[in-house]
Amino acid sequence: MKRGVGAMDGATQRYVFAFHEGDKDHRDLLGGKGANLAEMTNLGLPVPPGFTISTDACRRFLADGQEPPELHAQISGHLARLEAERGKRLGAAVDPLLVSVRSGAKFSMPGMMETILDIGLGDESVDGLAAASGSERFAWDSYRRLIQMFGSTVLGIDAARFNDALEAAEREHGATGDLDLDADALRGVVADYKAIVRDATGRDFPQDPREQLDMAVRAVFASWNTERARIYRRQERIPHDLGTAVTVMAMVYGNLGPHSGTGVAFTRDPATGAPGVYGDYLSEAQGEDVVAGIRTPVPLQELERLQPAAFTELMRIMALLEGHYRDLCDVEFTIERGKLWMLQTRVGKRTAAAAFRMAVQFLDDGLIDVKEALGRVTGEQLAQLMFPQFDPAFEAKPIATGVPASPGAAVGVAVFDSESAARSDLKSILVRRETSPDDLPGIIAAEGVLTSRGGKTSHAAVVARGMGKTCVVGADALEIDLEHRHFTTADGVIVREGDTISIDGTTGRVYSGMIDVVPSPVVEFFEGRLSDDERQRDPVVQAVSRLMIAADEHRRLGVHANADTPADAKRARRFGADGIGLCRTEHMFLGERRRRVEELILAESEAEQDKVLAELLPMQLGDFVGVLAAMDGLPVTIRLIDPPLHEFLPDLTELSVKVALAEARGEVDEGDARLLKAVRRLHEQNPMLGLRGVRLGLVVPGLVAMQVRAIAEAAAARIRAGGDPRPEIMVPLIGGAEEFELMREEIRRVLDDVANTSGLSIRAAIGTMIELPRAALTAGRIAGHAEFFSFGTNDLTQTTWGFSRDDVEGSFFPAYLEQGIFTVSPFESLDEEGVGRLVSIAVEEGRAARRDLVIGVCGEHGGDPSSVRFFDRVGLDYVSCSPFRVPVARLEAGRAAVLQKSDETDTR
Repeated sequence: MKRGVGAMDGATQRYVFAFHEGDKDHRDLLGGKGANLAEMTNLGLPVPPGFTISTDACRRFLADGQEPPELHAQISGHLARLEAERGKRLGAAVDPLLVSVRSGAKFSMPGMMETILDIGLGDESVDGLAAASGSERFAWDSYRRLIQMFGSTVLGIDAARFNDALEAAEREHGATGDLDLDADALRGVVADYKAIVRDATGRDFPQDPREQLDMAVRAVFASWNTERARIYRRQERIPHDLGTAVTVMAMVYGNLGPHSGTGVAFTRDPATGAPGVYGDYLSEAQGEDVVAGIRTPVPLQELERLQPAAFTELMRIMALLEGHYRDLCDVEFTIERGKLWMLQTRVGKRTAAAAFRMAVQFLDDGLIDVKEALGRVTGEQLAQLMFPQFDPAFEAKPIATGVPASPGAAVGVAVFDSESAARSDLKSILVRRETSPDDLPGIIAAEGVLTSRGGKTSHAAVVARGMGKTCVVGADALEIDLEHRHFTTADGVIVREGDTISIDGTTGRVYSGMIDVVPSPVVEFFEGRLSDDERQRDPVVQAVSRLMIAADEHRRLGVHANADTPADAKRARRFGADGIGLCRTEHMFLGERRRRVEELILAESEAEQDKVLAELLPMQLGDFVGVLAAMDGLPVTIRLIDPPLHEFLPDLTELSVKVALAEARGEVDEGDARLLKAVRRLHEQNPMLGLRGVRLGLVVPGLVAMQVRAIAEAAAARIRAGGDPRPEIMVPLIGGAEEFELMREEIRRVLDDVANTSGLSIRAAIGTMIELPRAALTAGRIAGHAEFFSFGTNDLTQTTWGFSRDDVEGSFFPAYLEQGIFTVSPFESLDEEGVGRLVSIAVEEGRAARRDLVIGVCGEHGGDPSSVRFFDRVGLDYVSCSPFRVPVARLEAGRAAVLQKSDETDTR
């Protein structure tokens, strides 16, 4: 590995690496923070010296319950070199060296794991720090910060106990915040904090600096498996087995007087994608103050007035980093008495709008090519841009205005803690003074987040942007009363828990009640309802348009739509569908037509059955004419009726009760009694595996013949009208080649009959759904008779796992997700190892038997971005999804074609 980075040093496993030993490509070993600190060090940027403990060490710790035996000595060696470089000893009584200990996994997990600053301070070294810095206040402020952070993160003491003690001291001294506390007041806070530690743990706060360091490292390792970290990884689909690295860095101090401070900055606006630096700065603070949002910082531009030399240097470094990484960079920095230090950089998280705009900006600047631009955006982000937004014509006065941190429109009831948001059955807005990592479950559950403190780089803002959640922060006019669960606006309006509010993450406005929403401009673009002028004025729409064109040029996969009506088919075509991959005929028998299906089931003779089928034929004919017309010139795959017939009948229990009560009153209804008899006859314990699909077609052949005749006659009608109909007939729930061959003969007989009668050539490919494991495993034989396959991945997932989706998702799935059996529901994203293996077998054996076999997928997975990439890899011809998801599938199909590895550009 480059610059001496290696897993082994002779026979000894290496776990610790100096910053100069790595680079940005070693995220697996050094974590994102360590790899990027190494990169900045080697670029010659002002990075405080330090070292990184690798993810290998964390994985050993998690597996064995203790550090690797080699780790202590390796840390000692690097610590000695750090002390020599700085000319100080860790925790010395005179001019002590202090260090920070921070987590840093391969993928960014903001606030989810632990950070401890000022390691090395104790009762003796605090006086040495005061003497060396010339500021007693600074030294005691640093000491109280260490005890507070160490106590809550390493010792597991409730952080509220420290906060309460600090607020009590502020009240006692008449201070409005911690900055107003002098050295004597902070000495008192330290004494109070030490008493809290003694009371909570039964021991004094550790004074040995090396003990502090070792305990902090172990705490960071252990934080990988905290509940909030696991929840975040599940949400972001980050593997649980990666572990975190730990960076140990010499402290630089942003709380060392008015010419010191700390900040977070982005090389472009991560919320909108607009060019220009963007960030927050907080004087007389340490880094965690900005992220925590405890104090509301000033905009980064204010730093130019406060410290012009440091600002100029920061601008130079940010421009250098953006050019070097060729992407949006997120940096953390500290200014110590006018000297700028870079503490971190990473490829920054961004909103969906920013991702599309910046991909095009970097493309136009010549920093990336079109393939990499496609790699910078995702289908999930495009889906977010298609969400509705507030109606700009709706006239309402905001009750408050904050900092717009993550765009979007969110409406919900106000809730004041994470647990309430997570358990609410209603859409909710999480309202907090500021959020902490413990609020993650609530942020995930809520529609949006509103805080009264913090800036655009606070915890709430960063996490919400990464998840695509609407967020407004820093609404400092709001008085939030967590105890009584309400907030009060500057005008005296009181909003209580359960009241509906609306927040606009684009403008920062907060409204009482529900604001009307309208389709987003991106949806209007796909619908073709934007004028050229409107498209040119909207940079997000422009970016989406350009990248969709690029995706279509590069994609190999076709994208079809699941559509059952002419209206759905027309929308699918507007959204760029290449055809219809699933037209479900059972949906055409709902409403008023359900009664005729009842009559078909109750028919006691062939003549009665034929009479009902004759009445249904013109209805089906009209349906198919409309769909074929909407998709003229494109393939339309029509699935023959699939669900069991009893689904068209009344519920057995309800009908039994109705008939029993009527009999008790002596008012027997012969129609109901006859219907009950039929319902009982057709009732099945497990209808999903009962009389449905091809089995129904073989048992009630007249129903299939009627549907095929309607399809053929609709095609003939379209031909006579000058159209180009391309119907395909799909047989559902095939288990073996024999079933399909019998159905194919019946379908072909009806098609030939209509062709002979009409004098027209009726062409319709005949194929099958592959939705049972046996069908996938015998695909070679089935392909001998079928012209196409379409994977029904919903049923294939159910039958492979032995799940009934309607039953399991609300019962044990939450436990499976919690325990890590699933990282995501297999009904949401394809189970590649199991169901995907069946798909691969069927593709391979099907194509071996029939080289021209067309293969697609029509389950819900056809619109899932990660599943689309899998289907491209195994060689499917097309995916089919709902009309609204067609643009997402088109984009992901284009990305699948150009990305060589899944994490080529990963901003997690």
